[in-house]
Amino acid sequence: MKWLITFIVLILFTEIYSFIGAKHLASGNKYGYWFYIAYAISLLLLISFFVAMFYNFSQKNYTSTSLKNFFFGFVFSIFIAKLVFASFMFFGDVLRGGFWFKDWLLSNKSAEGFSPSRKKFIAQISLAIASIPFASFVYGITKGKYNFEIKNIPLAFNDLPKAFDGLKIVQISDIHVGSFDDPEEVARGIEMVNNLNPDVILFTGDLVNNRAKEMAPYIHLFSKLKAKHGKFSVLGNHDYGDYVPFATNEEKEKNLTDLFSFHNEMGFELLNNEHRKLEIDGQSIVIAGVENWGLPPFPQYGDIHKTFENITEEDFVVLMSHDPSHWDAEIIPHKKHVHLTLSGHTHGMQFGVDIPGFKWSPVKYRYPRWSGLYTENNQHLYVNKGFGFIGFPGRVGMWPEITLFELRHSA
Repeated sequence: MKWLITFIVLILFTEIYSFIGAKHLASGNKYGYWFYIAYAISLLLLISFFVAMFYNFSQKNYTSTSLKNFFFGFVFSIFIAKLVFASFMFFGDVLRGGFWFKDWLLSNKSAEGFSPSRKKFIAQISLAIASIPFASFVYGITKGKYNFEIKNIPLAFNDLPKAFDGLKIVQISDIHVGSFDDPEEVARGIEMVNNLNPDVILFTGDLVNNRAKEMAPYIHLFSKLKAKHGKFSVLGNHDYGDYVPFATNEEKEKNLTDLFSFHNEMGFELLNNEHRKLEIDGQSIVIAGVENWGLPPFPQYGDIHKTFENITEEDFVVLMSHDPSHWDAEIIPHKKHVHLTLSGHTHGMQFGVDIPGFKWSPVKYRYPRWSGLYTENNQHLYVNKGFGFIGFPGRVGMWPEITLFELRHSA
């Protein structure tokens, strides 16, 4: 209930201040009525958005299309721009109130604060600033969501078996296939993975948004992923079907069984709290996979102790665990040394800045380990930003990621 009240207050704040801003922009302008028309259209689009969302959920229509994604993304982009616009207008009112209070204290009489021309100037500046996130989000929903980038991560270990020197592991994560609306772009991303000539492909969870059937139209594409020494996967929090209703428990269980079958059809070996030994020239490393384990409210199906059964102290271990919270909570403290843990889950919130020397996203305030490489006690965690998208049908600054690890034996 608290979040709903906060959401309603945010909507009201945005709409009230956006209307005030439109009024200031229209003042003294012979074409000022266009600002009122623009505001009215944006409000109608927002109302249409909520009606469409309610209809989709009532009809249990979770499929994505290009038109639906663009509409939802475009309206969300407008709302973000209006929120920025309203926030700067509010800041202008705070400044005006400060000047009024200062004048009142000094002269003990009312002051008018900013003149109408100053109010209009603030509205114009606010509009110019708001256009930046609007343009960014529109790019994110049209181009950014398929702007696949390859991250190259070389890692050296003195206990890596020499037969695995130069091993190329490609990680993909958070496919969220139910959100896709362009099979050709998805195929391009898959081709980018194959062009890296991986020895091993590791998929770290969230194949679907909610239901296994989302995978059916894309199974032929993802089955084309190729790796010399195998493809392995784990489950993410969205894969269990916990976020949508099922008529019966049997239907939900079948949904999970169908998902297992899709992993198999894609040629991936699904590791549910288990591990496999990968052998080359008589030497081996361990590829382990734990079921989803996250901090509340996310489920904790993972059993790290079961996953590590029969793994020796001498074994070199690469672990897949969907949620990076698991690393600090159970993996680092565990007596078994895990050389490399691969996670996803955060998506980099699909919004932020990731450039050489600087990386930021609001998700960092929820997940301290949210993107990239982290090292503690000579153990590594890598958090992949994800191959797909969910919720907001786009990506801004946090592009979809394909990660290439090249493992080296260091003397």
